Amino acid sequence: MGGMPRGSLRIYLGAAPGVGKTFAVLGEAHRRRSRGQDVVVGLVETHGRRRTLEQLEGLEVLPRLEVNHRGVVLSELDVDAVLARRPDLVVVDELAHTNAPGSRHARRWQDVEELLAAGISVLSTVNVQHLESLTDVVQQITGVTQQETVPDDVVRRADQVELVDMSPEALRRRMAHGNVYPAERVDAAMGNYFRVGNLTALRELALLWLADRVDEGLRRYRTEHDIDSVWEARERVVVALTGGREGETLVRRAARVARRAGTGALLAVHVLSSDGLAGASPAALRAQRVLVESLGGSYHEVVGDDVGAALLDFARGVDATQLVIGTSRRSRWARALRGGIGGEVIAGSGEIDVHIVTHASAGSRGWRLPPLTGALTARRRWWGLVLALAGVPLVTACCLTADAALSLASVLLAFLLLVIAVALVGGLLPAVVAAVASGLAENWFFTPPTHQLTVDRVDDVVALSGYLVVAVAVATVVDRSARRATAAARAGAETAMLASLSRSVLAGDRALPALLEQIREAFGLRSVTMVETTADGERTVGTCGAPPGEAPDEIAVTDTLTLRLCGRTLPAGDRTVLVAFAEQAAVALQQGRLTAQAAEADRLAAGNSMRTALLAAVSHDLRTPLAGIKAASSALRSTDLALTDDDRTELVATVDESADRLTALVDNLLDMSRLQSGAITAVPGPADLTAVVTAALSWLDEPQRARVQVQTPDDLPLVLADAGLLERVVANLADNATRHAPHGPVVVRSGAVAGRVELRVVDRGPGVAMADRERVFAPFQRLGDAPAGQGVGLGLAVARGLTEAMGGTLTAEDTPGGGLTMVVSLAAAEVPAAQA
Repeated sequence: MGGMPRGSLRIYLGAAPGVGKTFAVLGEAHRRRSRGQDVVVGLVETHGRRRTLEQLEGLEVLPRLEVNHRGVVLSELDVDAVLARRPDLVVVDELAHTNAPGSRHARRWQDVEELLAAGISVLSTVNVQHLESLTDVVQQITGVTQQETVPDDVVRRADQVELVDMSPEALRRRMAHGNVYPAERVDAAMGNYFRVGNLTALRELALLWLADRVDEGLRRYRTEHDIDSVWEARERVVVALTGGREGETLVRRAARVARRAGTGALLAVHVLSSDGLAGASPAALRAQRVLVESLGGSYHEVVGDDVGAALLDFARGVDATQLVIGTSRRSRWARALRGGIGGEVIAGSGEIDVHIVTHASAGSRGWRLPPLTGALTARRRWWGLVLALAGVPLVTACCLTADAALSLASVLLAFLLLVIAVALVGGLLPAVVAAVASGLAENWFFTPPTHQLTVDRVDDVVALSGYLVVAVAVATVVDRSARRATAAARAGAETAMLASLSRSVLAGDRALPALLEQIREAFGLRSVTMVETTADGERTVGTCGAPPGEAPDEIAVTDTLTLRLCGRTLPAGDRTVLVAFAEQAAVALQQGRLTAQAAEADRLAAGNSMRTALLAAVSHDLRTPLAGIKAASSALRSTDLALTDDDRTELVATVDESADRLTALVDNLLDMSRLQSGAITAVPGPADLTAVVTAALSWLDEPQRARVQVQTPDDLPLVLADAGLLERVVANLADNATRHAPHGPVVVRSGAVAGRVELRVVDRGPGVAMADRERVFAPFQRLGDAPAGQGVGLGLAVARGLTEAMGGTLTAEDTPGGGLTMVVSLAAAEVPAAQA
C-alpha cells in the first residue's frame, strides 16, 4: 500500500451555489467513462434539480452510508464501499461538507484524502465562500457566517482547479426560472444572499484566489526551468522609495500606472543601507507605507549596498513589469561625475520598463563645501588653529636653518605636510588658514626674489592653489568621517536607550510616569505630558516635570495619544527618536491598563469563586444542621409517635447541637465577609491568655471539651491582643483539631518566646502534606478530610484573618510523631511596673 501511486484530485471552484459545479463534474465523469475509465459516483447532492438528475443517468452510483444521529438518519459518503469497489475515478460532491457525528472522518475533505492516498482519483466541488482563508471576507460581504470550511492548502494541493464561472445576472435568471431553488425560496434568496453586489464580490474573490494559485504555479514552473526573464503575465508596478519628500509623488504616479493596467499590482520597496548610518526618516517612510497600503499596494524593505542592483533584484523577484523611480536630487555637476542610480537601473533593467519621475526636490542639492565649523568639536578646531599659527613659523624656521640642504621642492613638501596635519586636526577653517599662511611664507622666504610677495609667477600660483585644494579635500574627508562617527555614536546611544526602554516595558518594570521622566531627562525638557483624546474630550494620562509655562510642542503618537513637550525646540533628528520613545510610552500605558484589567478580572474571578463556594456551602453544609433541627422538631410535634422521656431528651439535644453548629457556621461566614470587606478592626490591649483559652473552650460541646488538655505556665506574660477576637481564634482552632483528630487528645499549650507569646494547638490526627500547608487557610478548603456536613472550610481562614488583624501570625507545623500543630504568635504586652 505504501508504494501505491496517489490518486489525482480535480476541483471545480464556484463563486456561489447554482453556477453549475455539480453539472460540470458529472459532465467530466461522462467524458472519462466514454474514454474507458472506471467511473463511479460516490456522492452527489442534486438538491432536486432536474438537469443534475438527468446527468446521473448512465453512471454507477454507490449506496450511501446511513448514520443515525439523535433519531435522525443522515446519509454520508461510504468510504469503505468506495475502497472496496476501487474505481479509477470517483465523484464526491461538496468537499467542505461536515460529516454526521459518528462518521469515519469529521469532514468530507478528509474522506477524499483517504481515497487519494489509496490511489483513487477524485472529482469534487467547492464554493469560494467555504475556503477557510476567505470566511471573514465572505461574512463581511454577505452577512452570513460559514460553518463548513475547507483548508486552503487542501484545494491548493489539487492537481487541477477549474473555475465554473457565471455572471451575476445569468445566475439570477437561472434562479428566477426555478433551476436552483424551489419557487418558494427564490424571492428570499434573491433579496438576500444572491443580490447582484454580493454575487459580483464573490465572483471577484473566486477569480483573484484562482489567479493567485496560477501565479504560484507559474513561479514554480519558472524556478524549475531556471527562467530568469520577466514574463508579463500580469502587470506589477514597483516604486522605489527613499524616504524623501518626493515619496508621495512617486507612490501616486505608480498607483496610476498600475490602475491603467486594470488588474495591476502595486509594490513599494525601500533599500536599507547595510552600514545603518545614512538611513531615511522613519516617520516619512511610515507615512509613505500607509499611503501605499491605502492605495491597495504592499510595502517591502530589502538590504543592499548597491541600491540599483538591489532594486532590480527585487523587481525581478516579484516579476515586475514596470519600475518607477524618482529623478536624482543631486546637482547637474554631481550627475555629470557619476551617472547615479537611475542610469544604473536603466542600464540593467532588461525587459522591465523604467519610469523616471521628476519632482520638486530634483537637482536641489548641489555640490557644496563642508561648513567652516563642520562636525568637529570646538576644542579640535581651536587646536587646529593653534597648530596652523604655530606650525607655519616653526616649519619656516626649520627650513631656513637647513636652507643649504633643502631644495625648494622639499620646502614645499614640508609646508604641504603641515597643511594636511592641520586639516586632520582642525578641519576646514584652520586648514585654509594654514594653506594661505604656508603659501605666503614659502613665497616670502624661499622663492626668489626673497622678501617679496610676488604671485605673478605660474609656479607660485600653482603652489598656493595646491595648498588650498589639499586643505579643502582633506578637511572634507575629516568632516565626513567626524559626521559619520558622530552619527554612529548617536545611533548607538539611541539604540541602547531604546533597547533599555523596550526591556523595561516588556518586563513591566516601569510605569508610564517613569518612562515620561526618562524622556524628559534624555531630551533636556522641562515637562512632558501625554494626553489622550476621547469622545468626551481630552484627558491627561501621564505627566512629569514642571507645569508648562508656554504653548507646548505637540507630537502625535497614535490616533488618540499626543505628547506635549515644554522646554526647548527639538531638532528633526531628536523628534524622530522621540517618536520611538513615545510609542514605547504608549505601549506602557496600554500595558498598565491591561494589567489593571487583569487584576480586576482576577478579583472578579476570586469573588465568583467565593460566591460559588458559598452557594455550595449553603446548599450542602448548612442544610445538614437544618435538616437535623427539622427532623427532631417534627418528631417532637408529631402525635403519631409514642416517645419516651429519653427519646424526647435526645431529640431536644439534637435540636440544640444542630442549632449550635448552624450558629457557628453562620458566625464564620459573617466573620469571613467582614474580613474581606475590612469591616473588622482589632482593638489590641493586654489580655490574659489563660482566661481567653478557658472562655474559648466553652464554645465547644462537652465531648470536645473533655478531650482538650490545657498547659499554661504560671509565669506566662499578658499578650497584646483583642480578647474577643483571640477567643474566636482559639475556639476555631480547638474545634478544628477535635473534629479532624477524633481519637486522641488535643493539647493547647502556651509559652513565651523572645518577647512574643505562642499558643500551640496540637493534635494527633492525619496531618497535612507540606504542599497543602498554605491551602488549608484558604476559604472553603477542606482538602477532602472534613467529616461530611461538618463545616464549610472557613474555620482556619477566619482564624488566620483575625490573627493577622491583631498583628500576629498563624502557621501550621508537623506534630512530632504524627499530626498537625497550629501555632499562634502574638506580641507580649508591656505592662507598667506599677501594675506588675
